[in-house]
Amino acid sequence: MKTLSRETDLNELLQRLRRLRPDSARRWGKMTPHQMVCHLSDSFLAVTGQMTVSTATGPLQRTVVKWVALYAPMRWPAGLPTRPELDQVRDAGTRPGDFAADVAELERLTARFAADRLGCARPEHPIFGLMSHRDWMRWGYLHLDHHFRQFGI
Repeated sequence: MKTLSRETDLNELLQRLRRLRPDSARRWGKMTPHQMVCHLSDSFLAVTGQMTVSTATGPLQRTVVKWVALYAPMRWPAGLPTRPELDQVRDAGTRPGDFAADVAELERLTARFAADRLGCARPEHPIFGLMSHRDWMRWGYLHLDHHFRQFGI
């Protein structure tokens, strides 16, 4: 099971990120590659408490949905909704600036998130609720992987 806490998995993701281009072909969804980079950065900012994001959680999302999303042996499907504050298509979140600088920022945020051993000290996930360190590291890997697959990297 891949996770950001495993250095080889983290390095694999960072290498994939470096292959992203502004004109990488989208396989699904509406975000551009640049918007996706900003969405991922904003997601790390949100779950580390550096950006405010609304919650949409209930008993089902905090239990069954969380377990399936993080630990079931399946890829996240295309078209999953995000929180409004992270919806780049609707002009929310950080606006894309310089592509190379935004990619470098996502790489920095990813590495910092993976190195952070606080785990449970983070705010709750806006959908999954309370998360263990293991949950956070798995979520980080899966979220990046999901969007990288969106652009074929």
